[in-house]
Amino acid sequence: MIERVEEIARAAGEVLKARFGKIDPRTIGRKSTARDLVTEADRETERTVVAGIRKAFPGEAILSEEEVREEGGSGPLWHVDPLDGTINFVHGVPIFAVSIARYVGGKPHMGVVYNPVMGEMFAAEVGKGATLNGSPIRVSTTEALSEALLITGFPYRRGEIPDNNLDNFVRFFFEARGIRRIGAASIDLAWVAAGRFDGSWELHLEPHDVAAGALLVREAGGKVTDVEGGEGWLYGRNVVASNGPLHEAIRRRVRA
Repeated sequence: MIERVEEIARAAGEVLKARFGKIDPRTIGRKSTARDLVTEADRETERTVVAGIRKAFPGEAILSEEEVREEGGSGPLWHVDPLDGTINFVHGVPIFAVSIARYVGGKPHMGVVYNPVMGEMFAAEVGKGATLNGSPIRVSTTEALSEALLITGFPYRRGEIPDNNLDNFVRFFFEARGIRRIGAASIDLAWVAAGRFDGSWELHLEPHDVAAGALLVREAGGKVTDVEGGEGWLYGRNVVASNGPLHEAIRRRVRA
């Protein structure tokens, strides 16, 4: 099954590569704020993913970012982010991804995060580990926050809400070895799974942002919770992901 999902992600990636660097600024739309962008590439990629899922997994519900909102009930439910990192995509920054995850009974079953420009396919199935282009990956072994490289992001409405994550960033600024912000939550999590980052946290997220990446982290030996340390990370709009040893040190410093 995971191979079929990878095929769907690659097909979607071809759509993005064909449009990358060719976006007409006049066609860019805004959603909740001037920072929350949407392009025809988002929509076309979503249609490619949805068509692929419906062909390969007929009758299963799909909850995607742009156009498709189906209720899963007790059956399988697909969480789709057709273009995670739209601002990067619009500005010609080659860090964006197609994120696809299948959940069964509300639990992650399998997922992929695919960066088409870098040619990196992260994939995981529950109980079977996580891979990058077919090779197993593991989280880092860093144990000290002073030696950790962390990754985070900021909400689109950061000028309108009090918990915009800036205070958390400042708090880690003086303690961690380094902090990065690359603008695609699914890649943040995939890179934690691959051991490139030691931990990640973010607020104001949607299920499609974290559904696949969280499974990657867990299957690579890491830990994923909400800010309170519970299991509300999928719908609770905040997530902390880590290699495990650093988890509590990160979580205790994050305020949502």
